[in-house]
Amino acid sequence: MEASKSGGIEDLNGFAMEVIRRSGEEALSYYGKGSSKIKFDEELVTEAELYLVNFFQGELHTHFPEHQVFENSQGNKDYSHEEKRYLWIYDALDGVANFQAGIPIWGTSLALLENFWPILGVFYMPATGDLFHAQVGHKAFWGKKQIRVSVQEEINDESLLLTYSRFHHHFDSTFPGKIRDFGSTTAHICYVAAGRAEAAVISNETYRDLAAARVILEAAGGKMYKLDGSEFSLDDYLDGQRVDDHLLVAAPDTYADVCGYFKDIV
Repeated sequence: MEASKSGGIEDLNGFAMEVIRRSGEEALSYYGKGSSKIKFDEELVTEAELYLVNFFQGELHTHFPEHQVFENSQGNKDYSHEEKRYLWIYDALDGVANFQAGIPIWGTSLALLENFWPILGVFYMPATGDLFHAQVGHKAFWGKKQIRVSVQEEINDESLLLTYSRFHHHFDSTFPGKIRDFGSTTAHICYVAAGRAEAAVISNETYRDLAAARVILEAAGGKMYKLDGSEFSLDDYLDGQRVDDHLLVAAPDTYADVCGYFKDIV
């Protein structure tokens, strides 16, 4: 569903691209400054996230004061023909362990819904300068380059599977290629969308975590699936509850083959 003419999809997309870059610049002032005396500096991450959320909300209020910001418990799901029909989903930091430790694979994501239908998604990685973005019904891009999921017809020893940190606690795998965890779910999904990885297994996410990545992935020809073969709909999680199922991110032609390499650890 595209934004209405009165909303100006190009204005909305332009705002998203600009504010995500500026938000990333603000995040860099905290990047890599976690205490070396502890493994994970939760205080730094919390301070950075609060600052970035306030920054985004201030920018949104300045440019589109009637627009709404996603909360984990959406009380009002009524359709509207006013400016309040727009709902922004902002995830300040994806890959927080990397962020606080000074490892560059982390980023900020932003998605926009119109009457609860997604219309655009953006993911920016400030430390590397990578920008992934798409509008629903259009192509997906990595910067200015169009991206597409891998067209590789079979999985082999050069294939790449991206996973979460405790993947091997839950699954036995016979995947013949490389298995890696880069520490950022949204980056993993965008790498699949760009055809740099054949698939990604993700776990313990929410609507906020996945809203922007879903738009980019689907525009690039990919999809999110449940590992048990049943259908997955991200829109079922608008209330903010966590996705309990393990999900596989892949091209439709690759999904079944990749699933065949996993077995639950009992």
